[in-house]
Amino acid sequence: MSGLFNERALRLMFLGSAVRVSEQQFPDVYDYVRDAAYVLDLDEVPELYIQMNPQPNAMAIGSSKPFIVMTSGLFDLLDASEQRFVVGHEVGHILSGHAVYRTMLLALIRLAARVAWIPLGYIGLRAIVAALEEWYRKSELSCDRAGLLAAQDPDAAKRALMKMAGGSRLAQMNADAFLEQAKEYDAAGDVRDGFLKLLITQGQTHPFAVVRLAELDRWIKDGSYNRIINGEYPRRDSDKDAKIGDEVRNAADSYRESWSRTTDPLVGTLRDVAGSAASTGGKIFDSVAERWKNSGSRDGSAG
Repeated sequence: MSGLFNERALRLMFLGSAVRVSEQQFPDVYDYVRDAAYVLDLDEVPELYIQMNPQPNAMAIGSSKPFIVMTSGLFDLLDASEQRFVVGHEVGHILSGHAVYRTMLLALIRLAARVAWIPLGYIGLRAIVAALEEWYRKSELSCDRAGLLAAQDPDAAKRALMKMAGGSRLAQMNADAFLEQAKEYDAAGDVRDGFLKLLITQGQTHPFAVVRLAELDRWIKDGSYNRIINGEYPRRDSDKDAKIGDEVRNAADSYRESWSRTTDPLVGTLRDVAGSAASTGGKIFDSVAERWKNSGSRDGSAG
């Protein structure tokens, strides 16, 4: 998949057409990248390019050596603390390996457009793309948390998300009112509104700004942010004991928890079905993984 999306060509394009952040160019932003890499324990400080583009945007792209691109539109929109949050968000994508899946998603979208004339092939690809888009929307919520951990300024994180929704006139906006707006969006009117929300998120790789702010605010208020700041979080040496089935069930629990909080009437009709499917999926993953381990053990002993 990486071959369909030429990472080297992309890097050369930005190297030739944008400004690479360094100690000599945008030194403040370079400090933000370096600090975020240190706070999030990333082994290597990723490259960051500032691109002349009035559209506010930032992205982490590439697979073997991911890098960050921030447009001048976003740079000019945010103050220093808000820029730290955005840079930390993108470093979180790189740390988590999200850039690989984003690259895959972009490649599959291109491929789906090319094979649109093949009915079954297109339907199959669109199903994969839809799943990746849902995953990517969730990854954005994860990296908002990474951005907050890097910036360690909840107010700046909220301001950045509000500006992405309403522009630079922050004095005309109110965080509490924005959260009320998020509650109204979540509640919807009836099943029709819930279905419409489902439709308008198709093709979207990012959750809407009100959703992102509400999720980040909830994460702060439930104490998760402070626990991590105080050093209470899983360490990398525990990864070797992780099981795919457990992670599937954890994902199912996360969905069930979010569904139990929402007042969307459509979601209420889907809770039990999705939860049962995820539980079954976890058991299947456990079974396959166990067989694979047993097979590997037999092969090793035979050698």
